[in-house]
Amino acid sequence: QVQLQESGGGSVQSGGSLTLSCAASGFTYSDACMGWFRQAPGKERERVAIIDGDGTTQYADSVKGRFTLSRESASSTLRLQMIHLKPEDTAMYYCAAELAHLRWCWNIAGLTQYNYWGQGTQVTVSS
Repeated sequence: QVQLQESGGGSVQSGGSLTLSCAASGFTYSDACMGWFRQAPGKERERVAIIDGDGTTQYADSVKGRFTLSRESASSTLRLQMIHLKPEDTAMYYCAAELAHLRWCWNIAGLTQYNYWGQGTQVTVSS
């Protein structure tokens, strides 16, 4: 049974940092696409950072240079380190996995919905 559980959200001031964690179970990382998505009130959900089965990462232009995605196989955890946070980063952040693919994960995330999702963790950045 696939399970994804996010943690690490919170409230910070502009310029601050947070690290989100996603505890994943029920599948093998190298056989799946995984990533973080976010949705702000009144906006569509968007891709933030995606990792392919081989460990290749891709980021939204708005977070490049500020967010770092990593995958820790030993602890089965996907982490999103976020620095220099901005008010526009405020959103509900979701961890997701797509088990039917392990490559082209960024493109797939733009075309279809990943098949497993966590419940989300809120990030609020105040100015």
